[in-house]
Amino acid sequence: MSTAFLVTSLVVVVSPGTGVLYTLSAGLSRGRRASVVAAFGCTLGIVPHMAAAIVGLAALLYASSVAFQTLKIAGVAYLLFLAWRTLREPGTLQLDPHPSRHVVLRAIAINVLNPNCRSSSSRSCRSSRARSRGWSS
Repeated sequence: MSTAFLVTSLVVVVSPGTGVLYTLSAGLSRGRRASVVAAFGCTLGIVPHMAAAIVGLAALLYASSVAFQTLKIAGVAYLLFLAWRTLREPGTLQLDPHPSRHVVLRAIAINVLNPNCRSSSSRSCRSSRARSRGWSS
């Protein structure tokens, strides 16, 4: 392993992702129970990405550059939509008490739509495929 890989891995592991930020915000605004519910929802949101990697969808994205580019463009469109929605948000932060069901559904949506999860699945598939063929990744 190279030093650059180790430094990059450290930065990725140390920096919080969207799921962590949502779990923290749910806990700070709604209490401990909402934080646990949000963490559970974020974990459920990772399951579709794991299932896609297991059944070979990540390999399909690796093999088809058109499918992978389409997925990347959809991820960029989603991030632009989030930015637009954030910029249009009026006023200051408002704390709305939502039921646990709403917190779980939002947490699941955050990780299902997270483009980093999709790219991580395809990267892990590529590296395991390369190792199985005797290539260095």
